[in-house]
Amino acid sequence: MNEIIMQDQHQMIAESARDFARMFILPKVREWDEQQYFPLEVMHKLGEYGFMGVLVPEKYQGAGLGYQEYITVIEEISKVCGGIGLSLAAHNSLCTNHILEFGNEEQKRKYLPKLATGTWIGAWGLTETGTGSDAGNMSTTAKLEGDHWVLNGSKNFITHALSGDVAVVIARTGAKGDSHGMSAFIVEKGTPGFTAGKKEDKLGMRASETACLFFDQCKVPQENVLGEVGEGFVQALKVLDGGRISIAALSLGMAKGAYEASVQYAKQRKQFGQAIAKFQAISFKLAEMATKIQASELMIREAGKLKDQKKKVTELSAMAKYYASEAAVEIANEAVQIHGGYGYTKDFPVEKFYRDVKLCTIGEGTSEIQKLVIAREILK
Repeated sequence: MNEIIMQDQHQMIAESARDFARMFILPKVREWDEQQYFPLEVMHKLGEYGFMGVLVPEKYQGAGLGYQEYITVIEEISKVCGGIGLSLAAHNSLCTNHILEFGNEEQKRKYLPKLATGTWIGAWGLTETGTGSDAGNMSTTAKLEGDHWVLNGSKNFITHALSGDVAVVIARTGAKGDSHGMSAFIVEKGTPGFTAGKKEDKLGMRASETACLFFDQCKVPQENVLGEVGEGFVQALKVLDGGRISIAALSLGMAKGAYEASVQYAKQRKQFGQAIAKFQAISFKLAEMATKIQASELMIREAGKLKDQKKKVTELSAMAKYYASEAAVEIANEAVQIHGGYGYTKDFPVEKFYRDVKLCTIGEGTSEIQKLVIAREILK
């Protein structure tokens, strides 16, 4: 009986996210992409629907749902626009989740209701100009002066750097390369010395805002330290375990979007007197795409299951992220090929999927880093 109720609830959430995407995102997708416009109003609207705090308990005004529902929400939004899917994923799984996982009760009560309702937009700062994959050697520092920490440095490629109301930032409080030499801080917009750079002009995911964060003698109160001093990097790695499921779900959504558009086009487009779907060359492409989507989804769902059971998910989330993102790139590529010349124009959605999806093999750990994580886990 419980299983039936859960399935019904899951179906309802999927339909709600699907309807939201069709109503509030689809009509503007091309405009936002071309203008590189980040629709803050849509992010606030996502909050009204409960999609900005999917994993946040109801006592903090979140939806109080699990990873299966979260995967579904990201997937459905990303089937229509990867950029909005990315922003939704970054807000939920990075900033909000870091506070949820490692914040004290006071911090949770102060920040989670604003983030979960979409009243505030969250950012998360780990990457720097000189340290992408090598985050342990970051240069941004935090020094304790009286009852405040003083931050100096910068963070690069930060989602919501300009529009974010609050950021969780990892800064060095010890020696470079020491995994216990970094700490996590909650930094609010408007804090003196805390500014953002210009918006990055990107290949894809153009509706999701990306910029630098700068810290110049930025004073953060002692009570804004997340967890213990020195545990920031260890926390970040745990946050990224969940974040990889997000990026895998984002990849899955875009892969499905590109695939569904290709099936529809292949049935309608006629060449040599018949629909191109009837040609083996095209039907086999669709068969391969469908198989990769199925494999991706099974892996992502299994990773989500482990996360909900509070089990270690490092290996499987890295596998899911690696496989789903690489598969999505291949699927988007074949989608353009199936569409032929039309796939190269902005009149069909596959062109945008083709540009957007590449980010999934880079963001929150490159495919190469995922292989490193997987190799370390299997060789333990």
